[in-house]
Amino acid sequence: MFTRPLGENALDDIVNLFGLLFVDNRAYPMFAALFGYGLASVAARQLDKGIPEVEVKRLLRRRSWLLIIFGFIHLVFIGGADILAAYGVSGLILGSLLFKSNKTQIRVLFMTGLVYLFLIPPAWNMLYPILTGEEMNIGLTPSHTYFLLASEHAMAFPIMLLMNLLLFPMLLIITAGIWSARKRWLDRPDLFRPQLKRIALGGIFISLIGALPYALVGANMWKPESGLVGWLLAIHILSGIAGGLGYSALIALFSLSARRTAPKLAGLLASVGKRSLTFYIYQEAILILLLSPVALGLGGELNSAGAFATAVLIWLSGLGIAAWLEKRGWNGPADALLRWFTYPRKNG
Repeated sequence: MFTRPLGENALDDIVNLFGLLFVDNRAYPMFAALFGYGLASVAARQLDKGIPEVEVKRLLRRRSWLLIIFGFIHLVFIGGADILAAYGVSGLILGSLLFKSNKTQIRVLFMTGLVYLFLIPPAWNMLYPILTGEEMNIGLTPSHTYFLLASEHAMAFPIMLLMNLLLFPMLLIITAGIWSARKRWLDRPDLFRPQLKRIALGGIFISLIGALPYALVGANMWKPESGLVGWLLAIHILSGIAGGLGYSALIALFSLSARRTAPKLAGLLASVGKRSLTFYIYQEAILILLLSPVALGLGGELNSAGAFATAVLIWLSGLGIAAWLEKRGWNGPADALLRWFTYPRKNG
């Protein structure tokens, strides 16, 4: 498997099945759609303040370059799977789209979708045997030092960035988020409940259907011909677009009911969302500290179920820290730093 290790027992297989059905290649599209939505919201707020369009474009470019720098630092000095740099490059590529007409945004959305539709399946069919072959199964060993690992990550940075942008439909999903911001679906979910329900149900259904074949392979429940697995992964990735959009709509619907039925839970989740950059880096850093051979090295000891439990515990710890910061009215350090460098002092 490319996205997660093969299970060692029935519990591992169940964890892999769950992860491949609901999480892998579904979580990042959700966050990418929210990033695009947030990017459009940032631009709209600045324009509403009377800031000239040229200044808003300059601000967005500065923010995008900062995300690239943050992503480089994250990948090289912390490790893990970075997505920040891909967000930054996407912001540079799509920034001007924020100021285009609705018709232009739909046209770009359609054209980008066609490109990925014809690019991703053959690319993964070709690359899957290479990326999962013995020659790529080098991995990390205790002989790796931190500085050696950091230098390898620095050299791999451009390649990882290109892979995120070309082999995964990053630009398409962010474009969808930008377009949906004009509808204000997430700002006013109470006004768009029927549409959000259709997106949530339809998106998650399509996601599950598309994920099932590759999930069965990952859970040791199906062993197709080796030449077929790359195509199944491509379907898994493409159907994840629908899953990510469906999850985004589901979150908006959840926010409506949670404010009434579970206000404390809604507040806890919101406290993390307001500090998303900080807790993305926090979770990656703790995972690397626990699992990497250049740190505590637990990755070689944990099976899939153990790794899943570890990730859940790390997320819960972040939830507690976010609640503590919220109670004191403090921003997340990384989010505050990004904002400090992004906005001119006169704009706050």
